[in-house]
Amino acid sequence: MSKHQRPDGIDLTARARARRRALQAIYAWQISGNSMAKVMEEFRHEQDMEVADLGYFEDLLRGVDEHCAELDASLAPYLDRAVAQVDPIERAALRLAAYELRYRIDVPYRVVINEAIEVTKRFGAEHGHTYINGVLDKLAAQTRQAEYAAGARG
Repeated sequence: MSKHQRPDGIDLTARARARRRALQAIYAWQISGNSMAKVMEEFRHEQDMEVADLGYFEDLLRGVDEHCAELDASLAPYLDRAVAQVDPIERAALRLAAYELRYRIDVPYRVVINEAIEVTKRFGAEHGHTYINGVLDKLAAQTRQAEYAAGARG
């Protein structure tokens, strides 16, 4: 088992790549107005998906698409503006992470937040990652209460 692989065989590097691709796809979906299915199909052909966890990528996109209104509502109390006014890259990162926090409880909340920070550093505005960190920390405290409390003690 490599340092990039969990005991259950999940390749963490492939998951990180899937998140980066998912952020780009969600951004494209938000900007283009195309269906998520069309965006997913374009990314399958245009992006180097062999090195990403394709199943995880597709789960993230389907989840954000299916639960978008709910995810936005869960983020709203922690934002300083309407969701639609958040920078599109930051909005994509927040939606992606909110989905993982709510529906992918197999991923530790600290991993979700850290990955969101990293993709925002890579693709977002200069200080966008600090905004992402603040919002997601509050959301994690609300959505993953027991895990968050245990992390705060540890």
